[in-house]
Amino acid sequence: MDRYTHGHHESVLRSHAWRTAENSAGYLLDSLQPGMDLLDVGCGPGTITIDLAERVAPGRVVGIDSQSEVIARADELRQRREQANVTFSVGDVYALRFDDARFDVVHAHQLLQHLTRPIDALKEMYRVMRPGGILGVRDSDYAAFAWAPRDPRLERWMHLYHEVTRRNGAEADAGRHLLGWVQTAGFTDAMASSSTWTFADPEGRAWWGGSWADRVRLSSFADQALEYELADRDELDSLADAWKQWADKPDGFFAVLHGEVLARRPAIDP
Repeated sequence: MDRYTHGHHESVLRSHAWRTAENSAGYLLDSLQPGMDLLDVGCGPGTITIDLAERVAPGRVVGIDSQSEVIARADELRQRREQANVTFSVGDVYALRFDDARFDVVHAHQLLQHLTRPIDALKEMYRVMRPGGILGVRDSDYAAFAWAPRDPRLERWMHLYHEVTRRNGAEADAGRHLLGWVQTAGFTDAMASSSTWTFADPEGRAWWGGSWADRVRLSSFADQALEYELADRDELDSLADAWKQWADKPDGFFAVLHGEVLARRPAIDP
């Protein structure tokens, strides 16, 4: 069974709720048209999902996530935004509860990096996609993150993050592997690109650094690091301090690289 490295602590959901179609799915937007039916796999609190629903209306949109409490939060957002063409439900990416060839578009943001079987998940997305349909996937590539000024504690954080994800059977550097995974799953016309989130102004540093300071102390990442005996509480506190100190530096810079792939299910299956 997959184990989500981040979990759903408030510090994680705070980050997820910041995401929009513009800052997290820009590579996909030109491919969307009104009337398309869209599935958002691993939708989290639903911010991207509802943005996508606005663009494909009156097409129907479904967002699924494995955690019921996150789905409840997404549905609250749907009600506030009064977005009538979207529904949210609990679902399993390896066993999607939809008929074959149900959707025109399948989207997954920051999902595949947390799975032990990403290609199997992509094959299931293929199954529920209509012939000629569009796949959009985007994932971080942790080893490609860049920051300044240097701090050995942040380098230790990066090493620890890779250690935890490896113990979970996941791939922290998924961004660079998406193209190969998508091709292996049977999709064609795959086009890879990349984009970044950059945090280099005082507000952005405070938000990003504060989020990670809380994550390394309070989230499932911290719990797993302790459980696997990869770090102790004192070290996690030190890493949290490093994030806070980075956020306070006027020359602080952090760039998060994402790989992204657009692909299609062939109009006629091989």
